[in-house]
Amino acid sequence: MNTSTRYRVHISRDGQLHIDSEPHVVPDGVDPSQVVVQVLHIEAAGSGQPVLVQVQDERTATRFDMQVMPDGTTQAAGAPPAAPQPTPAGTGQPPSSLFERLAAAQAAGRAHNFDAAIVAADDILQQLTAEQGETASATLEAAQFRADLAYLSGEFAFATVSWTWLALAWFDRLGPGKRRTQIAAQNAAQAWMHLPPHEAGPLASDLVNMLMEVAAPERTATIRAQIAQRLGQPTN
Repeated sequence: MNTSTRYRVHISRDGQLHIDSEPHVVPDGVDPSQVVVQVLHIEAAGSGQPVLVQVQDERTATRFDMQVMPDGTTQAAGAPPAAPQPTPAGTGQPPSSLFERLAAAQAAGRAHNFDAAIVAADDILQQLTAEQGETASATLEAAQFRADLAYLSGEFAFATVSWTWLALAWFDRLGPGKRRTQIAAQNAAQAWMHLPPHEAGPLASDLVNMLMEVAAPERTATIRAQIAQRLGQPTN
């Protein structure tokens, strides 16, 4: 699936935070950098790859690059990967923090243990939805991870519905022409193409309506023509 691993972060003199020009709420008493790590760690954990972040912090008049790692740590861009920390033997304790649970879910997915990964991802998504709301950035990032798991495990109907909703959610949050919206729309169409006909038909209308809403018609004309062709509909 399509993912992005490079972001631009801007922190203003008064502590306002933007990630790729999108404003993010910084709770009282929390440093903006903590919000950056929380939001981008979800994507790093989902992909299993570091996320490169270009930071401009006007509070200290500094610019620097850093990486948010899949385990929730950060390090300077270009630094060698840190050695993984051993897990204490014999504790029998499941991962407790959000970062640990995300890392565990990502590891399960990479090992093709999709049942365990999906259970963990659903739990994380429910927590973020309850704490931050269903359209908060961190929640949407977690929903993308869950949609990726659905695609990788062959649950193409779930992936289609999830990515269709995500495209509309990112569109409502960010506005037209944004990369995350475009990626979600592409992923929804890609998942739909894998569906058998009896499952593809009922989901086609919502998919096409989403494509028409989040992008100019000429930008989605090709994929909509492919959808119509698969459904046996005229394309003119």
